[in-house]
This record gives sequence, structure tokens and C-alpha cells, in this order.
Amino acid sequence: MLNRLWLGFFLTAAAAALAQWLVGGNAGVFAAMVASLFEMARLSVEVMILLFGTLTLWLGLLRIAEQAGVVDVLARWLGPLFGRLMPDVPRGHPAIGLITLNFAANALGLDNAATPIGLRAMRELQTLNPSQDTASNAQILFLVLNASSLTLLPVSIFMYRAQAGAADPTLVFLPILLATSASTLTGLFAVAFVQRLKLHDPVVLIWLAAVGLLLGGFMAVLATLSATALAALSSLLGNLTLFAIVIAFLLAGAWRKVPVYESFVDGARQGFDVARNLLPYLVAMLCAVGVLRASGALDFALDGIRWLVQTLGWDTRFVEALPTALVKPFSGSAARAMLIETMKTHGVDSFPALVAATVQGSTETTFYVLAVYFGAVGIRRARHAVGCALLADLAGVIASIAVCYWFFG
Repeated sequence: MLNRLWLGFFLTAAAAALAQWLVGGNAGVFAAMVASLFEMARLSVEVMILLFGTLTLWLGLLRIAEQAGVVDVLARWLGPLFGRLMPDVPRGHPAIGLITLNFAANALGLDNAATPIGLRAMRELQTLNPSQDTASNAQILFLVLNASSLTLLPVSIFMYRAQAGAADPTLVFLPILLATSASTLTGLFAVAFVQRLKLHDPVVLIWLAAVGLLLGGFMAVLATLSATALAALSSLLGNLTLFAIVIAFLLAGAWRKVPVYESFVDGARQGFDVARNLLPYLVAMLCAVGVLRASGALDFALDGIRWLVQTLGWDTRFVEALPTALVKPFSGSAARAMLIETMKTHGVDSFPALVAATVQGSTETTFYVLAVYFGAVGIRRARHAVGCALLADLAGVIASIAVCYWFFG
């Protein structure tokens, strides 16, 4: 799948560039594509520099948590649930605790913490994989749920809106919460359908009901807060939780008489090795995305969508927000740039900007996640991971549009 997908990016970019040259007379498109190749290669190295420090820090802390037994405790608590969703993973396996930490970090918008934890979980799942270059069912489910962007506190979106001058930066909080819930459930159901998981199992139903009640109660409480109080709470809760995790790991290690400094250094060394192995995969994927973007293929797609929407007689206001949706699966930085551009062009509280912000908060950089998580363990055959993850992204985009029409008219 990844071989065909990667080749398809370049072939699509080539076709779009030829159309711009032969039909539009834009011969400079080829220079832009070549420049994009070198730019993306440079960007890959810059991303790796950031990943080196982040992975080294968090995998060092995770090593302390692992030796202190924190990961084992989480694995025992969630063993019954993941025993149904990931039947190939033994109960109490360390991967289950790491997956739990990863989901918690994602839910709180702690991206810097979620990625290294997720990579550690993927490496643990790889130890159970009978085929070292083909994704297992458990790895696919973990990746799809990770790529479905379940975020309860989208602090970064609030920050972008505040920087753009929004009177109420948290205006899109509830729309994002609803849309990201739709994307996550779609990803779960898609994988469950392909892998024939038994979601009607009583244990799974109890967990889904509990999460639903918790989410509903969380929304009910937050709905009583003012915009200023909500923004302050979001920022405080995210940073407080992040630092509390660090202190909890260190205290757990000290309580269990773990040599915390030596353990941290041992785990940090693993983080350095993981980050080093990621560079070829990042260069491959980011260069393909850069060429696709520079060729004008995304602009062609947007014009086609706008024409189709007009033909069907639908409101076309949401089309201006689609650049964010179209590039988000490929590049998080490009999607952020599209969001900022939409807010500047149409106004931070315009309908397209609100839709773009909701899409940004409820979808994920699927191909980046795919390249990083599978690349870290040498997976080359993704099987149904790409299709299920993209279906979750599509659900997030559609839900974002629908919810924004519901909230903002």
C-alpha cells in the first residue's frame, strides 16, 4: 500500500504539472517542484532535530515509569478491554499500558508527549508481530485510533485563534469535541469491521458507555464556564497534567527504589536510536507531499469540489475551508499554514475560518503518523491501516462541516 501510495503522489504531481505547463503555460511549475524536493529534505532534518530531543526526553522518563511498574499497572487495568480489541496481545503486556498513556496524552493535546509514548508502544507491539515488515491487527488498530485525533482540549487551536484576534478563542471547543469524537468512532468501527472484532461484547460496551458518560459530563461542566475561564482552564490543565506526569513517574521510581538517573539515561539512549532510524521515512514522505503541493494538484482538486458543490445547489462557504482538510492528512505544518491563511483572508470568526479550525482540531496528519509509527519499526506493508485512517479523517471533515452549520448557521 505504501509503495503504491508514494508512487501515486509523484505521478499525480507530474500529471498536474504537465497540465499547468501545456494548458496554463506555467513552465515555472517544474522549478517549484524541484525546489520543493530540496525544501522538504531540509525540513525533514529540522523535524528530526526536534524529534531527537523530544524522544530522548520522554523515552527516558518512560523507562523510569516502566521499571517502577506504572506501565504494568495500566496494563492490568485495561487488560479486559484490550483483550477484546487486540486479542493477539497477551493480557498484562507492557504495550497496553503504553497505549493507554499515548491515548491520554493525545486527549489532552500533549503532542510532544504522545509521539514518543506511541513509538514505544509500537515497538512493544512489534515484538509480538509474526511478520516483521507487515503491520499486525493490533498495530493497525493502535495506529488508526492514534490517527483519529481524539482531543478533549485543543489548546493549540485556541492559541491560533487568539493570535488572529478572536474575541472568543474557545468558540470552536464544542464543535471540535463533537467532530473528533465522530472521527475516532469511525476509525474504531472501520477497523472492527475489517478485523471482525466483537464490539457487542459486554466488556467493550461497558467501557464505551463509561467513556460516553464521562465525555457527556465533561461537556456539561465545561458548558457552564465562561469563554475566558474555559481558555484559562484548558491551558492550565494541559500544562499541569504534563508536568504532573513527569513528577508522578519520578516519584513512582523513587518509591520503588529505581535508580532514576541511570534509568533515564538508558531510556534516552533508546530514544536517540529510534529518532535516527526515522529520517529515511520522513524524507520519503515529506518530499512526496511537497511535490504534490507544489504541482498545483491540491488547487485542481479544490476547484473541482467548488464546481461540484455549485452544481448541486449547495452552500459553498465551507469550500474555502477545504484546503486545510485536503492537506491535513499529509502535513500538519501545511494545514496550520492553510488555517492561518483562511483566518487572515476571510476573518478569524468567519464561517470558513471556523470550519477550518474545527477540521484542524478533529483530524490528524495521517501519512506523517503512518510514516513515523510504522517507519520506527520497519513496517512496509500497512494493509488496511491507510484506508481505515483516511475514513476516520473523512468522517472528521464531514462532521466538522455539519457541526459548524449547526452551531454557526
